[in-house]
Amino acid sequence: MVRRHELSDEEWDVLSGLLPRTETGRPRRDDRVVLNGIVWKLRTGSAWRDVPERYGSWRTLYTRFRRWALDGTFTRMLEAVQAQKDAAGDVDWLVSVDSTITRAHQHAAGARKKGQGHAETAHAHALGRSRGGLTTKIHLACDGRGRPLGFVVTGGKVNDCTQFEQVLAQIRVRRPGPGRPRNRPYHLLGDKGYSSRSIRNYLRKRGIPHTIPERSDQQANRGRRGSNGGRPPAFDKERYKQRNVVERCFNALKQYRAIATRYDKTRESYEAALTIASLLMWI
Repeated sequence: MVRRHELSDEEWDVLSGLLPRTETGRPRRDDRVVLNGIVWKLRTGSAWRDVPERYGSWRTLYTRFRRWALDGTFTRMLEAVQAQKDAAGDVDWLVSVDSTITRAHQHAAGARKKGQGHAETAHAHALGRSRGGLTTKIHLACDGRGRPLGFVVTGGKVNDCTQFEQVLAQIRVRRPGPGRPRNRPYHLLGDKGYSSRSIRNYLRKRGIPHTIPERSDQQANRGRRGSNGGRPPAFDKERYKQRNVVERCFNALKQYRAIATRYDKTRESYEAALTIASLLMWI
């Protein structure tokens, strides 16, 4: 029987062909068991030492999780699944962007790098300190069905619009055969946090139609300038209603307690957790 926190047979059939193979060395713990243990840990938010014994040694789980996180295995798996879905016409390129803040547990602090001070280390590992404590912000773009296409993690105090171009740059869906990956939506939805002249100009240069509401202060400034203020940007109210898919995407990601509350000390581990959750949403 498949437990609630474990991979289904269908999910394993997809993932088994994407994992790296090792032909030499002593026999190692079965990859499915290890992945089940990693998913259990992310679902529950437990410490590695508290993972049930049925998944084997917690050290094995952690070692393989870190290895696959650092060598890009999880990222390549996600890219492969996205490419398969796009080849089957199963990607809705009405893309929505937004961000969400997650509280960082006290266990997330303490990562050190030689030659760095506390502030530099916190920045390197996407931790920001605000009135409520340490936080991390997830900047994300999802397709029209609420599945993550790309994301960037920063400290919680980083403004959304400063990461907009970096988020779009993370969208790289490979196509069958030669050629560059697809990275351009047919339409983009964003909230008022992305209403800036630089963002609108960037989207126009790339030929990406967009629906982003104008902020009230921008409307007032344009009104004061009269005819010199120019025309207001086009806004499709009905299409904008579809932006709620990105909120549903965040809700689905935060069903993993290790994402809703950050426990990982390093940026790489937290990004790997997000990548695994995103991967399972695509299957």
